Amino acid sequence: MPPRTLASLAHALSVASDLSAALVALGEGLAEVDRSAHLSLLRYDGRRDLLTDRLSPAGSTVRRSSVETAFDHLPTTARQHVAGGGEFVDLGEQSMEYARMFGLPNLAEGGQLALRGVRFDGHLAAVIALYEPKKIFGTRTSERFAPAVALFDLAFSRFAERETRDEAVRTLEDVTQRVHAEYDRKLGVLERQVTHFRSEVERASDATRVVVVEREVAKAREDARRASQRAAALEQQATAAVGQLEQAHVELHRRSEALRQRTRTLYLIDRVLTLDASTAESRQLTNGLLSLVGDDMQAQRCSLMLRAPEPGYLYLAAARGIAPNVSEGYRVPVGEGVSGRVAASRQPILVQDVSEAPSHPLLRDQYFTTGSFISFPLVYHNDLVGVVNLTNRVQRGVFVEEDVERVRLLGLVISLVATRARLAERLIDTIGVR
Repeated sequence: MPPRTLASLAHALSVASDLSAALVALGEGLAEVDRSAHLSLLRYDGRRDLLTDRLSPAGSTVRRSSVETAFDHLPTTARQHVAGGGEFVDLGEQSMEYARMFGLPNLAEGGQLALRGVRFDGHLAAVIALYEPKKIFGTRTSERFAPAVALFDLAFSRFAERETRDEAVRTLEDVTQRVHAEYDRKLGVLERQVTHFRSEVERASDATRVVVVEREVAKAREDARRASQRAAALEQQATAAVGQLEQAHVELHRRSEALRQRTRTLYLIDRVLTLDASTAESRQLTNGLLSLVGDDMQAQRCSLMLRAPEPGYLYLAAARGIAPNVSEGYRVPVGEGVSGRVAASRQPILVQDVSEAPSHPLLRDQYFTTGSFISFPLVYHNDLVGVVNLTNRVQRGVFVEEDVERVRLLGLVISLVATRARLAERLIDTIGVR
């Protein structure tokens, strides 16, 4: 699948308003790969173990139809892999039989059916069915289309979280309304009983009748008090449920932000890989690698150091936001300074507060003028490629442990591209010519 299509699909899925819009975008992506293939999303009901509905993109709309097929109709091995999610499972010679069962269109010369489970919150939520014509030569459409389906998996999780949140809100509102209605009804009955008993007392002519009526009035008051206590307890439960719902909203927002960040990281990696495939100019490729990690981590000040030709040195390959008197090609001995010590130890450094930096084992006797920063070694097949440095974060200002793991992924991409392109040797020749 061309990188342009993958990037545009990631954008379309991130702005889709609902599951149907996301499914239409995925169908358009499949049309660019294989117009003769058919795609459907089968919704799964875990309580009944049924594949219930089939959603099929058709142009700019989605066709819905009932399936009502037991999940255990699938072969045992295929069922286990589909329930695990993450990859397509080929049904082989049984493809036509299961395609008819799921209501997929007939293919003139037969087809190959592949299924992929979509999981949400640790459980199977849906199954993606890809039915393509049989091929004698060439790569299967399910293999070429797998990255696009992985992006759709992220979008499906976002919409599933929204449905879960809306259902929780509706349930809470229904319970609250029923509790208040029952409370009002019982309170009205008790008030009518109290009024009746008071009338009986006023009409009573003998002491015995008065005592009986007073006892009944006292009993009615006690019933009213207990009903009021039960209503107050239910009100407290409803208040607690509202608090839990608010916490769930916060968690859903956090997960949504994480999904958006993953989509942005995929887009930036795709952009760098496209640049690597389209340019032979070493300076342009170096700036692209620095932009990958700098933009994704929102660092206003960052630099990329590569291993120098002479042993025991790094040199400055690209930077932004640093002092103007520090030029490209500037050498740093391995073992000295922050970058040199990170290169020697091959261990990343995370500093959240610059005042605590001198207590770090690798940073004793160092002087710092910036706040939080990350310095990360670039290693490929146990060979040192260089070091990347990040500081002056735009929004939150402080780097955390989770950011180090993201830099680890981006560092693998930078190490791979720089090694395969022989970037350190080619760029130092360009800098030497200047």
